[in-house]
Amino acid sequence: MKSRKKQAIAVFLVMGITLAAGLPYLDAAPVGEAKININTAGVEQLCSLPRIGVKVAQRIIDFRKKNGPFKRIEGLLKVKGIGEKTFLRMKDRITI
Repeated sequence: MKSRKKQAIAVFLVMGITLAAGLPYLDAAPVGEAKININTAGVEQLCSLPRIGVKVAQRIIDFRKKNGPFKRIEGLLKVKGIGEKTFLRMKDRITI
């Protein structure tokens, strides 16, 4: 009985590790889906990006109004609430 229990636990762990290894790819843009232009997107479009809520989306728009259009997607790092981890999760889904 103990060996079957150990086998079940091992299979469960391997499946969990396999699933967890694929998680970073869930934030990538699905094939064929258009990227979001951070210079023209509204709040609703920006909120569809990973880890972007209404407040941060509005900060992006306010930053754009104050400073002009983004010249590079990395310009988002200057917006309060967008750090490196958040940027890395969305970079494949955005454009200028």
